[in-house]
Order: sequence, then C-alpha cells, then structure tokens
Amino acid sequence: MAEMLLGLSANRRIIVGLLVNLLSSICIVFINKWIYVHYGFPNMTLTLVHFVITYLGLYICQKMDIFAPKSLPIRKIVWLALSFCGFVAFTNLSLQSNSIGTYQLAKAMTTPVIILIQTTYYKKTFSTKIKLTLVPITLGVILNSYYDVRFNLQGTVFATLGVLVTSLYQVWVGAKQHELQVNSMQLLYYQAPLSSGFLLCVVPLFEPVTGEGGIFGPWSTAALVTVLFSGVVAFLVNLSIYWIIGNTSAVTYNMFGHFKFCITLVGGYVLFHDPLSLNQALGILCTLAGILSYTHFKLMEQEEGKSRLAQRP
Repeated sequence: MAEMLLGLSANRRIIVGLLVNLLSSICIVFINKWIYVHYGFPNMTLTLVHFVITYLGLYICQKMDIFAPKSLPIRKIVWLALSFCGFVAFTNLSLQSNSIGTYQLAKAMTTPVIILIQTTYYKKTFSTKIKLTLVPITLGVILNSYYDVRFNLQGTVFATLGVLVTSLYQVWVGAKQHELQVNSMQLLYYQAPLSSGFLLCVVPLFEPVTGEGGIFGPWSTAALVTVLFSGVVAFLVNLSIYWIIGNTSAVTYNMFGHFKFCITLVGGYVLFHDPLSLNQALGILCTLAGILSYTHFKLMEQEEGKSRLAQRP
C-alpha cells in the first residue's frame, strides 16, 4: 500500500489511505460475522490465523523499508501480547454471539472504561465536560442492549470481557510505546508472533484441531479462502490505521471513525437483517451523540494545550 501511495499526490494519497481503511475496517466485521454464521469456523483459530498473517504482512513491510524494526526485550511485552490475544479473541466472540449493532455499541464502552482505568491507576485527570459525555455513551449502550431481541447472557459476558481487555490493551500500548520509544508497527511486529505462540498453546485446549469444526477439518475451499482473506483484511486494517495517524490530523482520524461506526451499524441491519426497534435506534443515537461530544471536547482541549505551549516564552 505504501509504494502505491508514494506515486500519488498528497491529497490523493490521503483519499486512497482513508478508502483502504474504510473498506478494510467495515469488511473485517462483516467477513468475520459471515464466517461465524455460514461456516461456523472456530473463533480462537480464526484469531490465530489473523495474527500469523499480520506478522507475515509486517515482515514483508519491514523488508520493503516501510518501517524499521527495533529490538525489544520479550519480557517487557509479554503482558501486552497476552492482552492482545484476549482483546481480539473476546471481541470476535462478542461479534459471534451478538447482533452487529450490539457488538458495535458495546465497543463504544471502551472509552469510559479507559478513562476509569487512567483515573484510578494512573492518576490522570479529566475535565467535567469529558466525564459528562460518558453519560449518553453508557445510557445508549444500556438502552440498546435492554431492547435487543437477540440479547443473551453469553454475548453480554463476551462483550463485557472484550471491553475490559481492549481498554487495558489500549492503555498498555500507549504506555509501552512511550516506555520503549517505538511506534505502533514496531510494537506489533513483536506482539503478533508472541501472541500467535500463546494462542497456539491454548487453541487445542478449547477447540478441536482435527475433525468436524477443527482447523484441519473438512472445510470447503470457499471457507478456507474466506478465512485467509479475512486475515489479509485484518492486516490492512492495522497498516492503514498506522498510515492515517501518521499522515492526517486527529480530527480527520476521529471523524472518519464515527463515519465507519455508522456505516457498520447500517450494514449489520441490511446484510444480516438484525432487528431494530425504535428504542434501540434511540440508544444508538444517544451513544453516537456522546461519542461526537467526547471527540469535540477532547480535540478542543488538545488545541488549547498546544496554544498554551506556543505562548510560553
């Protein structure tokens, strides 16, 4: 992707990068859901396939000088790699067990949980305006879940665990990047194979390896091609996020994220015929309003911080 973008003008590069991220981010949700619904492919095995393909993709990228790998002590990223396994596995289990609408809205709870973790354990402070935006986000998620006709205990447990582990992972990623002085791709280059090794040990304990439903089971060619394709798309999501963060503003990245959020919700109802009641729609709008408000106030505070730094003698 990087070589293709180099041959384009600056504006066209940004448009192509955003389109790649838009298509890959939305497609990965729908493809994974399709794999669970139509093929019944085992969850953790699919996660392992994604990790392996991500590592292979990153290996090719570093050989093409898209980024320079940095030697990292394995012991310092063990917990990060474990949380990476949990974050992807529980998120996929949530997608498998819930409607796309509930899955997508549950992910929005990551923001309140991250703020809670950073306030409690890292003594970080947030303004009252930021804290108040968490009310509509949380209220909207509760409203949608309560009126979701496909609501189930198992799906709720997976969604909750997904939010908790994802929040921990995101907090730790920021801390580790600062501590080890690496960017996200350099960190992921070490995380992906380590996480693959952990999952390789765990998968045989929870999922069959051979026979019906196992990775070496009698899968159709269509199922295997779809699984491999989903791994490539998962890699493109990671690569395009890294590129967008490095080449656009925070406003562009966040606003584009909200657009993807809406498209994914609509796609779930259109492609998988997820039922949607009026109360669920109100919950979605409530959560979206909270997310937009959070982004607006957060970006305002960042700009104010930059202005104060610029005014210092």
